[in-house]
Amino acid sequence: MTILAIDFEASCLPRHGRSFPIEVGVAVDGWSQSWLIRPHESWRGWDWTAQAQALHGLTLERLYREGLPAKAVFDRLVAAVDGRRVVADSHIDQYWLETLSRAAGESAPFAIDHVSCLLDEYGARDDRIVAAVAHADARHPSRHRAASDAAWLSTLLGHVVPGSAAPMPPIMAMPRAASIGYGNNL
Repeated sequence: MTILAIDFEASCLPRHGRSFPIEVGVAVDGWSQSWLIRPHESWRGWDWTAQAQALHGLTLERLYREGLPAKAVFDRLVAAVDGRRVVADSHIDQYWLETLSRAAGESAPFAIDHVSCLLDEYGARDDRIVAAVAHADARHPSRHRAASDAAWLSTLLGHVVPGSAAPMPPIMAMPRAASIGYGNNL
């Protein structure tokens, strides 16, 4: 089974208001990619917090200037998933996937599993998880961007779940837009 780690960055956490995705990143076997998302017109008036901006470092101006339209990001994300099992370290990522999908005029094409499900399925013991977290922290010290947070999770899973990684096909070498991430809730 090939597992693709995913991470979204957002305008704020849902508890702070109506939250929309601003970046999505994916990673598998040492490869990562992220795309900035230009705010969709249907998100006009939704919330943006200074706390979120301080965490990820992105401004609305940058998203409008460098972000891709929601449909373009959605299409790239679906291509990257390509039948893989998708895993995140936060349940909120499913909400942001659904928000992106609606803006793209589509329904969510896959479900995102929480990392705890995989750890339970493979009977990962606490000592193994602690070692995997330390390894992922050492390899990916820069956080709060979507690609780096997805790469962190992919690295962790690679040390806990046997056979979880397989390389991306060459077709996935798409132009990269900037990245971000909210942190991991393992």
